[in-house]
Amino acid sequence: MADQGVNTGRRRFLTATTAVVGGAGAAIAAIPFLKSLKPSARAEVAGAPVTEDVSKLEPGGRIMVQWRGQPVWIIRRTPEMLATLSGLDDRLRDPNSDNIEQQPEYARNEYRSVKPELLVLVGTCTHLGCSPTYRPEMVPEPFDSEWKGGFYCPCHNSRFDLAGRVYQGVPAPTNLVVPPYRFLDENRIQIGVNPEGAA
Repeated sequence: MADQGVNTGRRRFLTATTAVVGGAGAAIAAIPFLKSLKPSARAEVAGAPVTEDVSKLEPGGRIMVQWRGQPVWIIRRTPEMLATLSGLDDRLRDPNSDNIEQQPEYARNEYRSVKPELLVLVGTCTHLGCSPTYRPEMVPEPFDSEWKGGFYCPCHNSRFDLAGRVYQGVPAPTNLVVPPYRFLDENRIQIGVNPEGAA
């Protein structure tokens, strides 16, 4: 048998070319897979910060917006509403907002807000996720003869004061949640973003 001689240079060239073409094909095949991992435009919008103008919000009034699929309330409290907050501590489960998961550090105060007159809350009951009604009138109610205004969940009778703090003896275990938010200027609130320098 005759020795047919092997061209090793050609063999290396063909092996390298095959590896490059195969790698490029694998990269091209991975592009649709990687694109499928990216959130949809709808999902990105749902999680994006929401900006709301509060310049026309009347004292005692409420604006409702959607953020991450949740109702968020912005309430302009009156001086009378703010005055009721300090006298309720003995009736509240967490009057000092010690549960740090319910509000950012900058809203961990008696008012549970950056500016005392403007309250921002996620409008879902911390018991089973129902939507409490806003009852700002400071008049006796069938569910509380000493009602000082706040939020009442008719599903299971949970009650919250005008800072979203939960009353003792109700099914809701914690205060209403304060979402991250910041003021862009005197009249605009951006929900979903903490102020600069805040965690």
